[in-house]
Amino acid sequence: MKPGAPTWLVALIACTAITCNASVSAEEGPAGITVPRVFGPFDRNAARCNPPPSLNKSLAFAQDNEREFVKGIARGLAMAAKDRGLGFSVSIANNDARKMIEQVEGFRSAVAGGLVVAPVDPVSLAPALRTMIWQGAYVGAVVPPPATSLLNAPQYLTGKTLGDAASNYIRTKLDGKANVVLLTHDSLQFLAPRFAAMRDALKDLPGVDVVADISPPTVNKEGGYRMMQTILLAHPDIDVVLGADTVVLGALQAVREAGKVRPHQFFGGIDGEAEAVDEMKKGGPYKISISLASSVFGYAMGQHAADWLDGKSIPQAMDILPSALTAANIARYEADLENPAAVFNDPARRDAYLRMYGNICYDTRDQYVSFPWSSERK
Repeated sequence: MKPGAPTWLVALIACTAITCNASVSAEEGPAGITVPRVFGPFDRNAARCNPPPSLNKSLAFAQDNEREFVKGIARGLAMAAKDRGLGFSVSIANNDARKMIEQVEGFRSAVAGGLVVAPVDPVSLAPALRTMIWQGAYVGAVVPPPATSLLNAPQYLTGKTLGDAASNYIRTKLDGKANVVLLTHDSLQFLAPRFAAMRDALKDLPGVDVVADISPPTVNKEGGYRMMQTILLAHPDIDVVLGADTVVLGALQAVREAGKVRPHQFFGGIDGEAEAVDEMKKGGPYKISISLASSVFGYAMGQHAADWLDGKSIPQAMDILPSALTAANIARYEADLENPAAVFNDPARRDAYLRMYGNICYDTRDQYVSFPWSSERK
């Protein structure tokens, strides 16, 4: 041990993995990178590190709910774990923040080597994630920090891609006039830029009336369904609905049940969920989904977890690049989702979906991401 080693490192080395679980407190652990920073491109040839000691060769996924987008993450993680010889397990919190904390604590107590999380409540979960990081585990987070490797989409660009498609449709197919519903997640600060972008895309169309700009009570199909039922009471004729695929699909169900669905409507979502793709194939009102290819980035995160456990350097942050799915390009997209390993192992195909930044490994884990990272400039 070198003189002047930080107290958190002394504590980790002075005890076994099990006793560390109880002894390393929030005051002893590093805060990570708390001030926003621009990471350079990921260096695949960075020097190797030490592999984390006393951790199991296992990967866990703390899943917020069972919407298709996060189920796609789980599929990609499971494939990567199998390919790299890691044990794999999933816990589903069913949107219960307290339950997710208990599940993550369980993975920590089991000395899991890697954890990926789609948080229910990022703030309340953060202390449990930090403790896993201090224990030496790979921690990958889908959007909110903290994480050794944080995944995000360029949120404004993602929302702009959908908003521009809707605006163009309104101009060319609806004579510039539309009653629009925005089903937002503005309460989640990390996702708010995508909805700001949608509003910006629509604001210069004088014939557009945004009749509802509101967050559903839950970010799933049921939440979108219930919210749309309420909206239809006051505004029975809707032309455009935008939001995440899962809530827009619920809204579409409500519109159908009300007998108000029309072929020229524009329903558009974000995430590239399987049910949204099925709707587009039918040629009805669901016109577009902005793909974030969850099984592809799930596979990449699983590979990074295995690399971490092998003592390799991995990205500190990763962009999911948005792409507009339409009936014309769905076949290739579905093939990529079915075989994310082929995408990951082909640099050209991988780079169409993902962009990686920064470097981190077990030896430098005090540099974990503890701020809401985005590659986009404010």
